[in-house]
Amino acid sequence: MTGKRKALFFDIDGTLFSEINRNVPESAKQAIERAREAGHLVFINSGRTYCLTGPIRSLLEVDGYCCGCGTRIVAGNDVIYSASIPHETGIKIKKMIVKYGLDGILEGSESCYFNKEESRIEKVRIMKEHVASEGNCSPLSWDDDGYDFDKFCVMEDEQSDMKGFARELGLDFDIINRGGGFYECVPAGHSKATAIEEVIRHYGVELSDTYVFGDSTNDLSMFEYAKNCILMGHHSVELEPYATFYTKNVEDDGVAYAMKKLGLI
Repeated sequence: MTGKRKALFFDIDGTLFSEINRNVPESAKQAIERAREAGHLVFINSGRTYCLTGPIRSLLEVDGYCCGCGTRIVAGNDVIYSASIPHETGIKIKKMIVKYGLDGILEGSESCYFNKEESRIEKVRIMKEHVASEGNCSPLSWDDDGYDFDKFCVMEDEQSDMKGFARELGLDFDIINRGGGFYECVPAGHSKATAIEEVIRHYGVELSDTYVFGDSTNDLSMFEYAKNCILMGHHSVELEPYATFYTKNVEDDGVAYAMKKLGLI
């Protein structure tokens, strides 16, 4: 391991957090602790907005959080960047989602918002139940307008017109197809890559000393941007052209394995 400070950025689901065991492996916790003791920076870089990172915050100590695909960045105790969707735009988005037969979740830094009525789309019902179980489901619904949100996700079924929605949404948002009729919608100009750029500028770390760990399509921007890209064993094939190191599944100690092999710990 060299003495030069590195910046490490980790996706959550499928990378640090096992979606099978619903936990962070002990080996990953220890590896991150050792990396920080060596002087390296460790950041979570997630599509989740800040309120949805609660389970990870209770399991790990890190140097900061890049949340909502770059819409909010917390370094230590300081928010160094934050952007919400303009209020009037948010109202239009809610109407558009309904117009095109979609449903979904509006994700804010402090809370998440769902339709008041029970969704006909099973994935939305499951997500709402999960978000509510973690205490992040606001009592306010889409019928209310006393809140703003940072990004949103929509889900489709056979009655939905996703193509029509995408056309009307336009170029002000990037739509990430997560597969299975699930789409992550992020304000244009924000991504996991822009979050990394902001953090390494803030700390004065070179891009060549930046490492990213990920597994899914919403990690694509940071894989395109970074020079050191660690791809988890179970992953989306879209990331493969950018991977510089293949590691094991999260459940098989993939994070610790990669960090040791790369000399980060």
